[in-house]
Amino acid sequence: MKHFAKTAILGLTLVLATSAVQAQTKTIGFGQTSVALSSGFVSALHTLGLTPGVVRPSDLGDGKVTFPVTGGAIDLQTARGEISHSGGLTLTAGSTEVRLQSFTIDTTGSSPVLTGLVVVDDKLVGRLPLFNLQLPAGLSLPLKPSAEDVLRLKGVGVTLTSTAAAALNGVFKTNALAGGFEIGTANVYVVFQDCRSDYDEN
Repeated sequence: MKHFAKTAILGLTLVLATSAVQAQTKTIGFGQTSVALSSGFVSALHTLGLTPGVVRPSDLGDGKVTFPVTGGAIDLQTARGEISHSGGLTLTAGSTEVRLQSFTIDTTGSSPVLTGLVVVDDKLVGRLPLFNLQLPAGLSLPLKPSAEDVLRLKGVGVTLTSTAAAALNGVFKTNALAGGFEIGTANVYVVFQDCRSDYDEN
């Protein structure tokens, strides 16, 4: 009986240890996502008479736009998670302005997507799926951060969703945009933090 009990306890310990390894969900402290805009997207903006800008603290220059990462969490075993950002993009034509801001990279669904709050002429429309994300070829699991708890993901394809295309076409009175339109290529850089803390009742 004692031998059986010891064996059962050992087995339970191994199961718990394996589960802990399989559920390596890391909390994100900070980071940055940068998107190198495609020449086709830049040309389309010019053709449509749209002037791009940013919502601070994002930055736009030399064909690249950056968005600070503010938080989120990623399961390293499955790559499921969310990455939150501050800042955003603006598109302006005459007196009409569209703000796309507070982006979230979401990999918890059937395919990776970037959602954002959409504001048209200072009126909040809501959170919409804006860009589909194509993870780089050859990406293997589990994800492996560096020794400094830093994760870098390079070469993520960014394309316009059909929902975003329809919304922008409606606002700017055009039919030039369509789902799948190439926006650019993103690099994601995040630094993980230890979210656990000890609580002393005394």
